[in-house]
Amino acid sequence: MTIAESPVAVATRLYIDGEEVDGGDGVLTVVDPARGGTIGTAAAATREQALDAVRAANAAFPAWAALSPQERAAQIDAAVAAIGEHFEEHADILSRENGKVLDEARGDVFVFGFRCGLATGLADQVLETTTLPGPPNETIISYVPRGVVTIIVPFNWPLAILGASLPYALVAGNTVILKPPPSAPLATSLLIRRMAEHLPPGVLNVVTGKDAEIGEALVSNTDVSMVHFTGSVRGGNKMMEMASKSLTKVALELGGNDAAVVLKDADLGEEGIDALYHGIFDTTGQICMAAKRVYVDRSRYQEVVDGLSRKLEQTVLGDGRDPNTTMGPLHAPSQKKFVEDLLNEAREAGAEIREFGELPGGEFAEGNFLRPSLVLDPDPKLRVVTEEQFGPTIPIIPFDDEDQAIAAANDTWAGLCASVWTADRAKAAEVGARLQAGYVFVNAHSAAVLDQRAPFGGVKRSGLGREMGIEGLREFMDTHSVALPA
Repeated sequence: MTIAESPVAVATRLYIDGEEVDGGDGVLTVVDPARGGTIGTAAAATREQALDAVRAANAAFPAWAALSPQERAAQIDAAVAAIGEHFEEHADILSRENGKVLDEARGDVFVFGFRCGLATGLADQVLETTTLPGPPNETIISYVPRGVVTIIVPFNWPLAILGASLPYALVAGNTVILKPPPSAPLATSLLIRRMAEHLPPGVLNVVTGKDAEIGEALVSNTDVSMVHFTGSVRGGNKMMEMASKSLTKVALELGGNDAAVVLKDADLGEEGIDALYHGIFDTTGQICMAAKRVYVDRSRYQEVVDGLSRKLEQTVLGDGRDPNTTMGPLHAPSQKKFVEDLLNEAREAGAEIREFGELPGGEFAEGNFLRPSLVLDPDPKLRVVTEEQFGPTIPIIPFDDEDQAIAAANDTWAGLCASVWTADRAKAAEVGARLQAGYVFVNAHSAAVLDQRAPFGGVKRSGLGREMGIEGLREFMDTHSVALPA
């Protein structure tokens, strides 16, 4: 699909209990991050409509949970297969509303389906039990679904992120209400509605709307057994506060301030620099697990700076669906301003900042474009180092001592991911074990090389709980113990 062939506007509705429904509170207007202006609308649900979705999911739960895991998996697989013919449409809409380049949008759609397959592949493990022998009792420990689950996803990789939770919740036997991101709800709403049409009514519902109107109904609700939220730390705090009113379980995948630690023997050839570049600047830096700080052995510092500079000199800012574009806009004006503020603060403090690429003009003059940049050897107390930039900039900090670098990498509020860059496998394992993060990459730092069979999640303020793998499946289940006389 070319840009000219793209639809002028997209409109999505709610999907509750197997039916499309108009929103009762107007619409959410979706703004083009590259040009400004409206590209579509999503229905805005009322509180009562959100409660309708909870009631529908609650009513559908007993029959869905009564199916065998293999039967549920077969239905999920069939539903995912049925939406495959719309692949390019979903990717195109996602690129338009998010701003990311089209190939990344395609990756987002692809990863959703791939992760669904990983989840359904665990069906045979859902009913596994553990037996504790007597005396006094022989206790059988099994796992049971929780019930109604609300899943809330962010704008940046909404479908891939959803693939780490939704299919696992469904395979486990839960019913789901999905709340797509309000600033980019269109592709997610459309794809999941098409998937839900192939499942029993009420098993999968889609509710878009204003947080203030529907948040309480989907979170602070005794009929909701669990809330799975991916987003900012501030959003996670809000989820916990709301869920505390009903003692609803919360799983959180939050922000990161990921450190990449480049050791003296790192391979910094073209492939190595390319991997580091993508680990930082993909999706215009708007990835929770992206590298946000780079610590480099002083003997290799200039190689990293020069290598990333060479890559950034090729930057072409523009519409994400233009094949010549290498970097799209930031998603929101507020995020653009935040990153600009971090850079201005660093510049005023004396840090050297190198910017690359040219801002597009004409029809893109109102877009959320920002030139990618390197912040060289900044004061480690600056916010560009201590906070999650979530934009196309990176501080690069030299070190003289490996222990010093590890301590600096761990000196943060976050602990989502980290990376070690070295040619020594034993050294990678040693340093990786000392980094305080839920997942540590070696010679890479990217979702593209994430082992999606493994549990994923953060430590510290980067989240609670795990996604994917058998651990991610169990996150959506409760233990159930029966103690039989020995």
